[in-house]
Amino acid sequence: MGLDNLRRGVTVAPRRILGYGVQGIGKSTFASMAPNSIFIQTEDGLNDINCTRFPLATTFQEVMKNLADLYTEKHDFKWVCIDSLDWLERLIWVEVAKSKNVSHIDEIGFAKGYSFALTHFRAFLEALDALRTHRNMGVILIAHCKIEKFENPETETYDRYAPKLHKHAQAIVQEWVDEILFMSFKVHTKQSDEGFNKKKNRGVGSGERIMRTTERPARTTERPAHIAKNRLGLPDEMPLDWREYEKYLPENKNKVSSSSSSKPQPAEVTNG
Repeated sequence: MGLDNLRRGVTVAPRRILGYGVQGIGKSTFASMAPNSIFIQTEDGLNDINCTRFPLATTFQEVMKNLADLYTEKHDFKWVCIDSLDWLERLIWVEVAKSKNVSHIDEIGFAKGYSFALTHFRAFLEALDALRTHRNMGVILIAHCKIEKFENPETETYDRYAPKLHKHAQAIVQEWVDEILFMSFKVHTKQSDEGFNKKKNRGVGSGERIMRTTERPARTTERPAHIAKNRLGLPDEMPLDWREYEKYLPENKNKVSSSSSSKPQPAEVTNG
C-alpha cells in the first residue's frame, strides 16, 4: 500500500438509512417506495402495503438466513428494508437468553445480557455491509420511537425522541447509518390568552407528515427534540415522501448536474 493507491473525490455508495417515528406515521410506506426494495419483517404489519417481503421472521437466525439468501442468490433487489429494528432487537434478546440457559435476558447478572446482544447486532450490521459492498444494495432500517432523557453537558437535562432501542444498540446503529430521519406530524404552536396577563401555548397538529433530518431546533429558544443526522446536506425538514429524499442521493444529483451542463447556455451579454 503506497502513495500510488491513494484516491481522491466522492465515492457513491449505497445509503444506510434509519427512519424512526411515531406509530402509524408511514415509516413502512416510505421504505416501500424505494425502487426494487424487499422487506425482512420481524413484526406483522405489512399486509396493507404493496411490497415484496420475506415471510415473518420469528427468530434472529431466520433474519440472518434472509440476509444470506440475498447475498448468495440471484436477484435484482436494490434496497433491503428491516421492519422493524426494535422487534429485531427482541429476537436478539431471546437468542442471548437461550444461549445462556435463562428465560429472559434480564436474568443474566449485572445487565451483561445487553452487552452480549451487541455481538449479534454487529453480526447483523456486518451482513448488511456485505450486501452493500458485494451486491450494491442500500439499507433502510425502520424503528419505533421512545422518549428519553438526554443529559446535555451544556444545558440542563431535557426529553427528546430517540429510536426505541437499548442504549448500547442505539449507539452502534446511530454511528453506522448515514441518515437518521425522525418522522412525525407537523405541529404548530398557538398562543391563547388565559386572562390576568397569562398566555398559554398549545400544539396544533396540521396532519402534515414530515421528517426531520438534523437536530437543529425550529426556534433558537428550543432544544433539540429528537435524534437525527444526514450526510447529504438535506433540508432540516422535508415532506415524508421517498421521492423528496431520493432527489438528494449522490447518483441523482450527478444526473441533474450533468443534464443541466449539457443544455445550451445563453450567450453572454456584454455592454457595447
